[in-house]
Amino acid sequence: MTATAPPATVDPSALPPYVLALKERIAYLPEAQVTLVLRAFEVGARAHAGQERKSGEPYITHPVAVAGILAELGLDAETLIAAILHDTLEDTELSREALAAEFGEVVAELVDGVTKLDKMRFGSRQEADAESFRKMLLAMARDLRVILIKLADRLHNMRTLGAKDPVSRRRIARETLEIFAPIAQRLGMNKFKAELQDMGFRTLYPDRYRVISERIRAALGNRREAMGKIEAALTTRLSAEHLPAHVVGRIKSPWSIYSKMRNEHKTFAQLMDVYGFRVVVDSATSCYMALGVVHALYKPVDRRFKDFIAIPKANGYQSLHTVLLGPFGAPIEVQIRTAEMDSVAERGVAAHWAYKTDSGPANSAQARAREWLSSMVDSSANTVSSSEFIENVKIDLFPDEVYLFTPRGDILSLPRHATALDFAYAVHTDVGDHAVAARVDKKLTPLRSQLESGQLVEIITAPSAVPNPAWLEVVVTGKARTAIRQYLKHLQHEDAVDFGHRMLDRALDAQGSSLDAISATVLDHFLATSNLKRLEELLSDIALGNRMPDVVARQLLGSRRKKAGGAKPGASMAQEKIRITGAERGVLSFANCCHPLPGDDIVGYLSSGKGIVVHREECPNVVELRKSPERCVAIEWDRDVQGDYRAQLRIEVINRPGVLATVAAAIAAADSNIENVEYVERDASAATLLFSMEVKSRKHLADVIRRVRRTGVASGLHRYPL
Repeated sequence: MTATAPPATVDPSALPPYVLALKERIAYLPEAQVTLVLRAFEVGARAHAGQERKSGEPYITHPVAVAGILAELGLDAETLIAAILHDTLEDTELSREALAAEFGEVVAELVDGVTKLDKMRFGSRQEADAESFRKMLLAMARDLRVILIKLADRLHNMRTLGAKDPVSRRRIARETLEIFAPIAQRLGMNKFKAELQDMGFRTLYPDRYRVISERIRAALGNRREAMGKIEAALTTRLSAEHLPAHVVGRIKSPWSIYSKMRNEHKTFAQLMDVYGFRVVVDSATSCYMALGVVHALYKPVDRRFKDFIAIPKANGYQSLHTVLLGPFGAPIEVQIRTAEMDSVAERGVAAHWAYKTDSGPANSAQARAREWLSSMVDSSANTVSSSEFIENVKIDLFPDEVYLFTPRGDILSLPRHATALDFAYAVHTDVGDHAVAARVDKKLTPLRSQLESGQLVEIITAPSAVPNPAWLEVVVTGKARTAIRQYLKHLQHEDAVDFGHRMLDRALDAQGSSLDAISATVLDHFLATSNLKRLEELLSDIALGNRMPDVVARQLLGSRRKKAGGAKPGASMAQEKIRITGAERGVLSFANCCHPLPGDDIVGYLSSGKGIVVHREECPNVVELRKSPERCVAIEWDRDVQGDYRAQLRIEVINRPGVLATVAAAIAAADSNIENVEYVERDASAATLLFSMEVKSRKHLADVIRRVRRTGVASGLHRYPL
């Protein structure tokens, strides 16, 4: 514990009852530190003087209660002081400098990490919440105690939520269920998680909570005798084998019951028809011995055994799980663990707290939490949008994991439904970027294949392989999603720079100049006045439609424009067309109103922020687009065009059995992939079908049309839209 000022003497008789209760809870601290914690109360009470909670209580009662929750976990004095002062920087006149001067820089850092960003200006409440949460996560990476304070703060707020208005209660409850309870679980703090979930459930769905709670009470009343007999049988058999153990029955929480009913489509009776017990022994070896004892007492259910001691969960949780066939016709779920494992299971990163900076964490839960937070820092560095960052965090908070083996025998944990591509990115970003396939249990499988626990996964890479946008539909982990998006953004930037260069060159050429002819002095001055750091930013802006190439050309040339004959806006685009290959997908998009294909006469329209939207010349919307000639770009297809492009065919057919299959077979025979088909019109004698498909060019589409006509079932057929 460090502080720049000596602890002041605090008169216990002047302390209110709730502070005296806190003083009793922190008796495990040295006397000097207890005095400093009480001094923090005085500073906080003075700073919050005159402020009240919605309930009418003095505001200082809240931070003191937060400190009391943390004291139950046995946390250090710095954490308790920061908890008492955690709202002072946001809600009072107390400055960070004054805080650091009195209680040290570490306490000031902790308080700053918990402080929200309400005083900053954001586009929306959601953006502010997302940025606040992002800041908190990054502060957590520097010091885990930040999240412990935040979780205790949220826990006390949930306990006193009744004073809030209904809208605020529901918003806070939803946020608790979606973010804070999963974080508590990710950090192994199951006791916090369970209380946050149940209070969030009770607030968000009061009727469902009441019904399920009443049914749990009724069920327990009917089965208390049976549970007592099973507990006695387990205790007696373990004692007979000279295994000292503490056996206790487990009761499912209302939120746990509700979640399983919803996710597993089970009835309340099916979920409650299970007896749960926890067996706590003295060592890991005794866990396996106890497992043998309970299996000898009751027959185990096949494939229902899990060893989380040998392979701990991502949050550090360790235990043996087994399911037995009980004496009353219902299964018995048994968890076997040591007292140490039980403490970590309940408290996670806060178990046996000993904050260490250089020598490593005090338990495996803390080690795993820091690994997770480190990956979050990497994700944040590569994610500009706070909302996107929050999305990635929510994905990584997914509660169920699969455990997979690398060829070296290392174990990786990934969210449920993770694919081989997620595994590749979990190994290393470079492995993911160049992945082409996977071997799962030595069998070749596609990257999109979902993985199951226990599988051995090897990723096959190729130097030429690169990510593509379709991968975003395959992956489920935040790390993979961020890495793929980062690559695609880089690719878009490269495409935009190249395309912007060509557009600006055409505009300058129409005015009798070129980019090479612009002096470095003129160019640097233009970039500086436009708040651009590099020429690449200017070129990217042009390609993305944020700046008009003709306007930029005139500004660069200045008075020379008059000598060049005063070219009109859009003239450069009319004189020489820019050729496209279709591979410039980072800058180009193809209009859904007309679905242009290679071989079509096309025109480009500069849409701000989106780049060039390509339309067919005969598209009905082009008439309207030409009213803004400065945004129209003269483009044409290059001779060498590759890739698949979307097209639509409207086909009128005689309505008879098998007609859809006949048309689909003809399209497939032309090597075209059908994306979608729908009936636009249909009656007893005729039907109109709209096929969406992928083709390589206008010529390829013509081949598809010929094959469909040869079937004889089409009474009318044309490219759609007209």
